[in-house]
Amino acid sequence: MAGKQQRRVVVTGLGIITAHGQGYAENLIAMREGRDSIGPVTAFDGSAYRGKLGGEVKGFLLDRPLKKLRRNRLDRSSLLLLAAFDEALVMAGLGTLDESIYMALGTTLGGMLSGQRYHSMGLEKGFDRARASVLSDYLAHSQGANLMEEYGLRGQVRTFSDACASGTNAIGSAFEKIRTGAFDMAVAGGYDTMSEFTFAGFNSLQAVTPTQCRPFDKERDGLVLGEGVGLLILEEMTHARRRGTEILGEVTGYGASSDAFHSTRPDPQARGAVAAISEAIKDAGISPGDLDYVNAHGTATPFNDLMEARAIAEVFGESTGRVGVPVSSIKSMIGHLLGASGAVEAVVTLMALREGFIPPNINCQEIDPECLLNISKEPNRIIKINRAISNSFGFGGANASLVLERAGSA
Repeated sequence: MAGKQQRRVVVTGLGIITAHGQGYAENLIAMREGRDSIGPVTAFDGSAYRGKLGGEVKGFLLDRPLKKLRRNRLDRSSLLLLAAFDEALVMAGLGTLDESIYMALGTTLGGMLSGQRYHSMGLEKGFDRARASVLSDYLAHSQGANLMEEYGLRGQVRTFSDACASGTNAIGSAFEKIRTGAFDMAVAGGYDTMSEFTFAGFNSLQAVTPTQCRPFDKERDGLVLGEGVGLLILEEMTHARRRGTEILGEVTGYGASSDAFHSTRPDPQARGAVAAISEAIKDAGISPGDLDYVNAHGTATPFNDLMEARAIAEVFGESTGRVGVPVSSIKSMIGHLLGASGAVEAVVTLMALREGFIPPNINCQEIDPECLLNISKEPNRIIKINRAISNSFGFGGANASLVLERAGSA
């Protein structure tokens, strides 16, 4: 549906947990300051791996008794989701959601830590003695089901698992459900945890840096994995206004594509990325020049950053010289959150629109001359931005982009 839709979709609640900390306020301070929250992995012994760093959530706490679920049966991923949803409900001025909703959650790992625990039990005691109950929260659809059960929610639940675009596509799906009239309210986002299985896999691909996460830097040499969750409560605008709640921002455009170029390597010509970015901008009924900020996927791998830089340059119509719009990647501060990355980055982009700042792309000493972008590196860069785009590009050629607007900018 091109152009401005009749039913406008606004954001009324946000929940976020990252290596920066738990909650909107703590993440806002750290994102503004450009805090580097990446450090040596502590969840397991990382000494044998090429990369030893991670963006881990420290001191996470779900400090309330559960109403319906058994805490000892839950994976860490479910606990992160529940805590983020608590925050989103408060921001949205809701005690709970008592109408039929659409829930869309993105993840690449689901309850991988539960599976990892079961595997360890099997190796230690024999798989005939490993407790099957450990796997009750293993499958990727379980976490959404847990969220629905704990809060007594009703409606549809969908899980998206298309690599690093999972969280963005989940939000895009919820956006489309509301604007087409299928639902008035939705919960959307993404989550993933720090798993040694995954850590080992990315190390085997030689995709993890042994030094520092530095997107778009000339000497970048790989990503750093992280963990966390980002959740949005979306509503049809008149529905939100009737409730008298604060509108935190608006989703106005969504684009997705699949280029299927390679299982892990992005298309160097950036055709799929260009298609997703262009479609999101068209869907929002704007032109590239109307955007004030690009929240880049920016993994800090040599191939991804160059591909994304080419895509942004092509869409913004500047084949020579640097693209003028500010660009940054928050992965430099908190790591790559896999299925949670697009959702967390959407939350941070809305935060930037609402609070008036650009998150810095830290650790970038010398911008790669092949990345013709205006990389915003300075912390505490206070600037009013009305519209922004957030990009996500995943393994297998999964591409997705969201256009987000400041509340009241339209």
